[in-house]
Amino acid sequence: MDKILVVGSLNMDFVIEVDARPLAGETVLGKRVALVPGGKGANQAYAAARLGGDVRMIGAVGDDVYGRMLKENLELAGVDTSGVETVSGVSSGNAFITVDSRGENSITVIQGANALVTRELAARHIDMIDDCDTVIVQLEIPLDAVDYVKNAAKEKGKRVILDPAPAREGLPEEFFRGFDIVKPNETELQILSGKSAVTKEELAEGARELLKKGVGKVIVTLGERGCIVVSEDTYEEFPAHKVHAVDTTAAGDSFTGAFAAALARGDSCEDAVKFGNCASGIAVTRKGAQTSIPTMEEVINMMKREG
Repeated sequence: MDKILVVGSLNMDFVIEVDARPLAGETVLGKRVALVPGGKGANQAYAAARLGGDVRMIGAVGDDVYGRMLKENLELAGVDTSGVETVSGVSSGNAFITVDSRGENSITVIQGANALVTRELAARHIDMIDDCDTVIVQLEIPLDAVDYVKNAAKEKGKRVILDPAPAREGLPEEFFRGFDIVKPNETELQILSGKSAVTKEELAEGARELLKKGVGKVIVTLGERGCIVVSEDTYEEFPAHKVHAVDTTAAGDSFTGAFAAALARGDSCEDAVKFGNCASGIAVTRKGAQTSIPTMEEVINMMKREG
């Protein structure tokens, strides 16, 4: 089993349920609010560990009750959190998630301690990069740290996966060079490529724009439409499992963590994508971030049922 390192964010999610998300200037009454461990980095580490991966994480939390809860929840899933530093005088990251009756969400993130995941912090845990086989990063921590981790990992021959969320316009072309796999959703692809990403042809063209920047392979997740995988000489479509979605929070993170765990145990890219699709399909049928992530048994049973 290959070892997985996740370098990224940890957030305590405040999940607010509403019938419909408010328009600009509108006040709506919510149904309930729940505290759920989240953060893109932590979600991916949790998913990868829960689905059989040997996982460790680099990140930062504040010296508060939320920070302790976030680390404890990862440890319950089997994640090594020795690289998650506790920073005094800073709050842990928070995310405020509004989920409507269709399961669609809007998210506002307060970085907190995640803004302090610098290249210097990552360098203090360089032994974790040395010891892993696959590194996963996202964009909820400073870009300089992401770039440092990518370059350090590539120098040591590691596989590096980027989940480019939250996507940013105007990223330099050299930033993308060296990532083995980049996994945007269609909105993120449109932002990163600067092109419309609606039709199959547009999605493929947007993915190829990232390939031109030096990315090895692009996986575009499309929600209920499944995903596409684009490399220099291939284009493949993978349908989604038909489920009743109640909350899309952490669906993409479930895919990324499951995909990485499958690769780590030696699955082909095709089989890893199918495994990721199944994990995210289960996640959207449940509420919350890490609370929605399935077990290995659940994913295997679903794959058996649906062939």
